[in-house]
Amino acid sequence: MFKHNMMAGAAVLALLAGPALAEEQPAGKKLERIGISLGSMGNPFFVALARGAEAEAKTINPDVEVLAFGYDYDIAKQFSQIDNFISAGVNLILLNPADPVAIGPAIKRAQDAGIVVVSVDTFAEGADAVVTTNNVQAGEIACQYIVDKLKGEGNVIIQNGPQVSAVTDRVKGCKTAFEAAPGITVLSDDQDAKGSREGGMNVMQGHLTRFDKIDAVFAINDPQAIGTDLAARQQGRNGIIITAVDGAPDIEVALKDDAAVMIEASASQNPYDMARRAVDLGAKVLNGESLAEPVELMDSKLVTRENIGDYVGWATDPAVTN
Repeated sequence: MFKHNMMAGAAVLALLAGPALAEEQPAGKKLERIGISLGSMGNPFFVALARGAEAEAKTINPDVEVLAFGYDYDIAKQFSQIDNFISAGVNLILLNPADPVAIGPAIKRAQDAGIVVVSVDTFAEGADAVVTTNNVQAGEIACQYIVDKLKGEGNVIIQNGPQVSAVTDRVKGCKTAFEAAPGITVLSDDQDAKGSREGGMNVMQGHLTRFDKIDAVFAINDPQAIGTDLAARQQGRNGIIITAVDGAPDIEVALKDDAAVMIEASASQNPYDMARRAVDLGAKVLNGESLAEPVELMDSKLVTRENIGDYVGWATDPAVTN
């Protein structure tokens, strides 16, 4: 299992125009140690990413050492983690960047030390490869669901989050769906709910105070959606359609819960498989292979109350659901 300790420490293809060139990597290097820096190890999405990375790494080398840490959305802490990975002599770094551009110099330092860097879930400037959900598509299908349920008319909120590419792309896709429906009025789209349940609750409490009529909320991830639902129920508000992105275990529970009927849909991701693919690509670069496609987008599928019984979810990793 990956190690935890107190170690310190929308995107476009142009973000990959940094110095990383697969053919410059030394050929035949063995994958012995991986460093992983992710948003928060308190979020099951990032836990699934770390477990997927470990599972794939162990198929390549059963003795591989996997070091996984959350940077808690503190970019200074992520910089320190990357520097510590360099000092520790890792072969591969997987990261979910706090800032896709500002992280560039840290990635360059790692690559100058002979380390392959792969970004997961969001883009990162100069990374050797990127594996992420097609977040534009995910946001669009989650918000098209709202448009369809409202028959093209209503007051809606886009509950924003940390300004990483995954979030900005989801909002972009959502706006595409809403803008195609002239009867949809977006009451707010700029409030950062911090990607957390508490943040979703706090932002929604403010919106409930400001707006008498809210027909639907798109939250950029599942934790925010759950917090939004709790805030509405606490204030006795109902009839609000809530959708999100993730397809996490918590949202599976909510979609089956008759007490949480306002949560209606989530555009699913597969962090476990995403991380496995990221390690596979990283190992190829480590072995001197040139990647034909350094950016891979994984399509999302909408999970609803109607099809939740058929949803496999993140169960490809038994440790996530047991």
